[in-house]
Amino acid sequence: MEIKINNLESIREAAKQFVANMGESNVFAFYGKMGAGKTTFIKAVCEELGVEDVITSPTFAIVNEYRSETTDELIYHFDFYRIKKVEEVYDMGYEDYFYCGALCFLEWPELIEDLLPQDATKVTISEQEDGVRIISF
Repeated sequence: MEIKINNLESIREAAKQFVANMGESNVFAFYGKMGAGKTTFIKAVCEELGVEDVITSPTFAIVNEYRSETTDELIYHFDFYRIKKVEEVYDMGYEDYFYCGALCFLEWPELIEDLLPQDATKVTISEQEDGVRIISF
């Protein structure tokens, strides 16, 4: 599926479409260049899912935990950009997150590709020359 984001004002509608088409998967691996909008889109998706907390990039913490106010569901947001060795991900107990049934949104999953669950949904965010973003999954 492809979702087009023409501008920042249309991101909420794109997030709504994404949530409606997430299916049964609980791990979503977001691929895209630096500045493509991964964090911004994940923030919009979390808001659409009912998260009312401040949603920020977990670049330094590696993982942020949110809870949906509408469903009481846990949501984990990962940013693996600063991971230097895969052992760091083992040490943080990634299995406890990826296989607990909670939603997991991962930025920079290419750095831990071998650890992704087989049923992880790969999401690509690409920026067009005119600034339009295309979400493919």
